[in-house]
This record gives sequence, C-alpha cells and structure tokens, in this order.
Amino acid sequence: MTSAFIRARTLFALGIPNLMRVALYRVGLRTGLHPVCRLRAVAPAGPFFRWPLRAAPVGAEPRSEWRRQGSLFGHVRVAAGDAAPDWMTSVVTGRRIPAADCPWWKIGDFDPAVGDIKAIWELSRFDWLLAMAQRATAGEEPEFRRLEAWLQDWVRDNPPYLGPNWKCGQEASLRVLHLAATAWIFGQVADASAPLLDLVRLHLRRIAPTIQYAVAQDNNHGTSEAAALFVGGSWLSSAGHPEGERWARMGRRWLEERTARLIAEDGSFSQYSLNYHRLMLETMSFTETWRGSLGLPRFSDRFVGRCRAATGWLRDMVDSGSGDGPNIGANDGAHVLRWSDAPYRDFRPTLQLASALFADLRAVDGEGSWNQPLRWLGVGLPGRAEPAPQSRVAEDGGFAWLRQGTAVALLRFPRFRFRPSQADLLHVDLWVAGRNLLRDAGTFSYNTDAALMDYFTGAAGHNTVQFDGREPMPRLGRFLFGAWPEASVIEPLAEDGQGARMGTGYADHAGVRHDRLVELWPDRLRVTDTLSGFAHRAVLRWRLAPDNWVLDAGDRAAGVGTASRDMRLRVTATERWESCRLVEGWESLKYQEKSLLPVLEVCMEKPCTIISEFRWVT
Repeated sequence: MTSAFIRARTLFALGIPNLMRVALYRVGLRTGLHPVCRLRAVAPAGPFFRWPLRAAPVGAEPRSEWRRQGSLFGHVRVAAGDAAPDWMTSVVTGRRIPAADCPWWKIGDFDPAVGDIKAIWELSRFDWLLAMAQRATAGEEPEFRRLEAWLQDWVRDNPPYLGPNWKCGQEASLRVLHLAATAWIFGQVADASAPLLDLVRLHLRRIAPTIQYAVAQDNNHGTSEAAALFVGGSWLSSAGHPEGERWARMGRRWLEERTARLIAEDGSFSQYSLNYHRLMLETMSFTETWRGSLGLPRFSDRFVGRCRAATGWLRDMVDSGSGDGPNIGANDGAHVLRWSDAPYRDFRPTLQLASALFADLRAVDGEGSWNQPLRWLGVGLPGRAEPAPQSRVAEDGGFAWLRQGTAVALLRFPRFRFRPSQADLLHVDLWVAGRNLLRDAGTFSYNTDAALMDYFTGAAGHNTVQFDGREPMPRLGRFLFGAWPEASVIEPLAEDGQGARMGTGYADHAGVRHDRLVELWPDRLRVTDTLSGFAHRAVLRWRLAPDNWVLDAGDRAAGVGTASRDMRLRVTATERWESCRLVEGWESLKYQEKSLLPVLEVCMEKPCTIISEFRWVT
C-alpha cells in the first residue's frame, strides 16, 4: 500500500467536513482574515470577587494545594507565595516565551525556544483559583486577598488576545469553567461583579469564533469549548447581557451534538484515553450541575444517556481500592475542576460525581475524597450503589474487560471511528488486587525528541507484538497515524464459571496478521498469540511491574521463564525463539515524567504461535 494512498485514505477517515473546517481556520489565520484575528478589547481592572463570602457547605473540605506550593501535571511542584507567578515561563524548562505580547495566532505551537507550550498554559488554567477559593469560604480572608491579587495580575499580564495563554480555545474554556466554579462556591453567580462578567465575556469572544476548529478535532476541545459557551453564555444571559443567550444556545447545541457523536452507546469516548475520558466527564458534570443551579431546561435524554454510558466506561476502568486505572491512550496531565486533594491518578472523585448526576447511583462506598465534589456542588449522595463491574466488551471503542476474582485483564483492540493517538493494538493490561502487573507506557510528552515520542506512543510502549521493527500504523504527523486496521473478533467474550476468555485479531496494511486469545482465571492469565505474514522478525513484549525480576532463558525449544517475588511468567512457542532478554523500558504515569521498568522481549523469526502464561500469588 503506497504512502500516498495511506495518507489519502486516512484523511478521508478524518471526515471531509472536519478537513474543510481545519483548512478554512488555518487559511484564515495565515491571511489574518479570520474574524478571531480582528478581536480587540480592554481588560477589566477588577476587583472580580467580593468579601465577605458565604460559608463552605457542611462537610466540604478545602484543598491544601496552592497554599505554599502547587502541583501541575500531578507532579511538577510550583512555589506559591503572595506574589503571582510568571505566566509566560515554562514550569518544566524555566524558559520564558519570547512572544508574550504577540497576537496569539502568530505564535507557533512547538517553538523550540520555549519547549512544550503546555508547560506555559498549565498555570493559566486557574486550578489555583479554585483551591484558594475553597479556603476563603472556610474563613481565610488572606487566601481571598491572594486569589484576587493573582487573578488581577493574570489579567494585567495577559492583555486580551495577546500572548500564548490566548492561543488555545480550550485553555480559555477551562478558565471560564474555573471562574464559574469559584463564583458558585462564593455565592456570587446571581450578582457577579461587572469586571468578572466582562472577563467571562472576553473569553467567550475568543472561544466562539473558533468553535468550528475545535469541533473538527473530534476530541475534548469540542466538549470543553461547548461547555464554556453554555456555562458562560447562560451566566451572561442571566445578568442581562444580550450576547449571552446566543453563546448559551451555541454551547447547548454543540454539547448535544458532541456527546452524540463522540461518546458511543457503550460509553467509549473518541480519544480512547482514560485521562481524556476523565477530562470530558469533569466538564460534562460541572455543566450539568450549573444547568440545574440556574434552572435551565434539561439536556436531552440522549445527552444524559451518553454521559451515563461514559460514566459506566470509567467505572469499568477504575480500581475501586486505589482509584487508579490502566494508563491507556494519550495523557497530557489534564485534570480540571479539582475539588479535593485526591492524587492525580485517583479517578474516583470524577466517577462519584458523574455517577450521582447521570445514573443516580453511588459508584464508591464509604467516606473519602471521592465525596468532596458532591459536597462542594450540593449534589446529594445517592442511596443506591452501582453493581459490581462484570466482564464485558465495549465493541464501539475496542475495549474488553475480563474479570475473575481480584484479577482484571483489559484487552485493547482496534475499532477506530476516530483517529488513534497510540499504536496499542491488542495491548493487554493486567491488574490483580489493585496492582498493575502488566503495564502501558503512557505518553510522557507531546513535544520531545522523535525517538521518545515513537517509543511511548508506538508498539514498543505496549504489551503487544511489533513486526519487522516498524509500527503497525505509519505515522503521518505528530498526532496522526495512518492505515487504521479493523479488528475481527475470533472468539466472543465467554465465561464458564471457572474463567473468562476472548479472542480477536487484525491484519495491518503490510499484510501482517496478529491474532490474540486472552484467557483469565483467578490465579493466572494465558495469552496465545498467532503471528504470520512478517518478513524478518516479530518481537513480543511484556512490560512488567517494577520488581526484582530474574530471567531463566532455558533452551530455545522449551521456552523462557521469568519471575519476581509473587509473579511468574513462562513463554513457549511453536518455533525456536531467536533471542529472549529482559531489558529496561520506560513508563510515564504522569505527563513530563518517566521512570524505568523491566520489559521481557521475545524475538521470533518465523510465523508461529506463542503462549504466555502469568501466575501470581493470590
């Protein structure tokens, strides 16, 4: 299959309307003719909020972050004093962007002088605003004064539509949602100050003209920006601003359209990512609570149903004991509208709120940080608990969960209605009693060297087989793979009272075939891989939980074994393996952070069947 044909077929799969939206947007920016390029405004001076405040709800506990230091991407520590931070400096590299006073549309996405622009944007998402606001409602007036000082400093240092922090419509949207959440807990929505409403209006003027570009991405940009238009627009409308109603209608229309298009009936979201799934549900949940608080008309049954299904998908992914889940899909460190001190990789607060709102069910029992979003937003804790997750297949998104005892095996197979961000074809994640024993590499960074990007997003970063040293889908751009394969189900999910099993497989654009049968019992996992069609070599990788693993290579005919303190892995094959080794690999549990872990690599030179059996101490 020629590269030109692959590119053409991939572009067609992205959708002609989306390609037209992107093309018109880029031409408009390049020529300066896009309406967003003509925006001009004067920033409001503040103050934005008023003291005294209403008290925090009963049982609502303020976050501790951003008192002396904050955390970005879940691990990057940022000092937090009385003086506001430098909004134009990367929190990762410490370098300051050289185009701080330039119109945002003239600033590049990946300027090597700055590095990853997300490391500049992150402070301007206003996570600190909500944390300081919570403490202010607990009676800490100094926190209120500091919050107001930081916000006024941001407005002064980020003149409307100039500099990097106005570059992305989603970034502007997340600020709107945090401003609205802060006004909510302050009790200052109905009588918001004129400067605060002016600041919201400035942001909606930035978001609305480029909503078509956001929609063309078929990802969280469209959901976030639609949510901001609905929330901000309805807020302005309630305060008598005539343009608010138009923005609110636009936001509602796109929220309805985006949920119907991007969330499948089985709950899978278009980005095939645990962290982006959380971001989508965080915005949807706040939007729904905002709608109810203003007494606005309900969203459609389809909207609520898709959000309920998305909540169920998250419930299937999350370990109830730790709140963590498989490190699947792209992960850029996004975590917005944080109401508690729960760790970055604890998904239970988002799950509990969404389950209460969209299913009227309690997803997590007991008392903990997962209940804080409900307390702050005045959402009652449902009396009925969600039933325990069962083995199931989310066919639309390409996910299957096999459950036996305390063991959960996640099988990822290609069902790509939307562009995949990672080559995780037939990846298997294994969790036993809350421990992630077989792991996905994660993402690390969107702006790093090509080798690292290829590693984390490619086959080497997943528990699968790589053929002839290439990727199963050719990379066509930083965020685009081509020649998306379609999996066929070889053996449907079945359980017999003793174990669960499912088989699926795919053929790639080069004619290589990989079939995988996954069988799970309470004390072991067996994966059978049948490989054919490759030219030189196939490398099976198992990315293992960090531990003191010992390799017992045995002989090439009998197979290979490796073991840690409480887990054993044995690999056998119908052909002699060419090499077998235990190597160091990378994993990234949080954006811009990576660490080492052991990886078993078994290399085969002929078509064959490989059986990998994992046993653990229960």
